[in-house]
Amino acid sequence: MNECQLYLITPPVPDPAAFAPDLARALDAGPVAAVQLRLKDVPDDAILRAIDVLRPVAQERGVAFILNDRPDLARRGGCDGAHVGAEDMAVADARFALGDDLQLGVSCYDSRDLAMRAGEAGADYVAFGAFFPSVSKETEIRAEAELLSWWATMMELPVVAIGGITPANCGPLVRAGADFLAVISAVWGHPDGPAAGVRTMNAAIAAA
Repeated sequence: MNECQLYLITPPVPDPAAFAPDLARALDAGPVAAVQLRLKDVPDDAILRAIDVLRPVAQERGVAFILNDRPDLARRGGCDGAHVGAEDMAVADARFALGDDLQLGVSCYDSRDLAMRAGEAGADYVAFGAFFPSVSKETEIRAEAELLSWWATMMELPVVAIGGITPANCGPLVRAGADFLAVISAVWGHPDGPAAGVRTMNAAIAAA
């Protein structure tokens, strides 16, 4: 069985400097494969400032730092890669903007066709979801765990599961073949803080 790993997505980050200690505590609490900085509807200079503050926190701990939506700024800001929606930007355009040396992830929702085309166009990993109702992002799309099993059997590209994932419901996704579980609320909304959230998620992954 594959070794499933945790993939953190940031909550809204109005003040990157204030968020940096929380990020450090989360990453120090246990294995995390990647951190995706998700900033919506903010100017480019604000995104680059957030990258400058938060990227070192991840990279100094050996954690990949991924920027959502903006492969051009990911390259400018020294990120390890970018993540785009398959219907938001042509995957080939994102690949060109990143170059060949940075990681490209692509959201493919519940679509096998989108995922296969993303892989052909140069994605380094694909993401399916939402698997469960999410408090972080409203979506009517609902993916099934069988989709992960199909991908893991058919393809070599890593696959990320996303959407409402918690310690209580992650087991079937791990057993289905997810390489990474992308979480927001399960860590940042944990009542005992983000470090406890990481430890609890990692324990659930190991138990699965």
